[in-house]
Amino acid sequence: MHETDRRAGRRRGATIIDVARVADVAVGTVSRYLNGETVRRSNREQIERAIQELGYRRNAAAASIRTDLTHMIGFLVPTFDEFHARMLEHLATSVRSTGRALLTYCHGGDPRVVAEALDFFAAQRVDALIMDGTAEVYDRVDDLIEHDVPIIFYNNDVRGLAADRVMVENHRASYRLISHLIDLGHTRIGMLTGDPRNSSGIERLAGYEQALRERGIVVDASLAVRGNWRMDGGYEATKRLMSLERPPTAIFSANYGMAVGALSWLKENGRHVPDDISLASFDDVAVFRLYEAGITAVAQPVAGIAEKITDILVERLTESSSGATHSIVLECDIILRGSTRRIT
Repeated sequence: MHETDRRAGRRRGATIIDVARVADVAVGTVSRYLNGETVRRSNREQIERAIQELGYRRNAAAASIRTDLTHMIGFLVPTFDEFHARMLEHLATSVRSTGRALLTYCHGGDPRVVAEALDFFAAQRVDALIMDGTAEVYDRVDDLIEHDVPIIFYNNDVRGLAADRVMVENHRASYRLISHLIDLGHTRIGMLTGDPRNSSGIERLAGYEQALRERGIVVDASLAVRGNWRMDGGYEATKRLMSLERPPTAIFSANYGMAVGALSWLKENGRHVPDDISLASFDDVAVFRLYEAGITAVAQPVAGIAEKITDILVERLTESSSGATHSIVLECDIILRGSTRRIT
């Protein structure tokens, strides 16, 4: 940690995350030390030096309030697709390193099941809840926050709630990828869009439209077809796009599931990527690397998202939770492969 960072930590009041960084140990290790659990002698000495250097003071009032912790963290997901399954894997590992367990509930996109899940988590007295946001249960989530259950949103936001957020640059990443397709000479670019109620779907579509407008390309509503994040939705949306009088020369999918649906339709109908049409996707998955041409994709930093969520989680459960909420946006990488070609 740089000296300026250390001075900044002192001015705002050092947190457990600052202590972990200076001590060069995991946040979970500091958490166990502060809770009186056994840690290796070398780590203990590093933590003690960091505490002294930073002038760290544990909030005794907050500690006394949180003596009834269950050490269970709720994780509410819409589906166990590739993205959410990877998120579960990384979160389970990082949360376990703090001495806590992840309790997972899948709602399948049904608002009634989401409400049931929130009731279940409340009954289990989870210490915090990590969730892909869904606006239909705004009031129920707000009630949990009022009862001092920290909420951390990822992937999709629910605006207006006093919750922490760890998101990715959905708008900018889509903008960058569409700009790349335009640089290759594509002016008719189709998009397979997600659910318009989801913040990620809204932002990815907005990035697509902004890139077109800034390059002087008229936004054609018939080229943005809703696929609802699903493989079958991507299949049907691709069918509609390719049935247009002037079909697109490139397709951008807002997630990998719809991209797989697009690939299925193209294969069934004898269309080759990239010879007949270019294809790119938000989300990078292993199968994209195995495809003969390789699929150009936006890679989300899943491990980084899980790490930031866990850092916030530990801070909320070991410090006073009355502080300002966190809103973190992580960058994505654009992985260029052979599925996009220049228009000649």
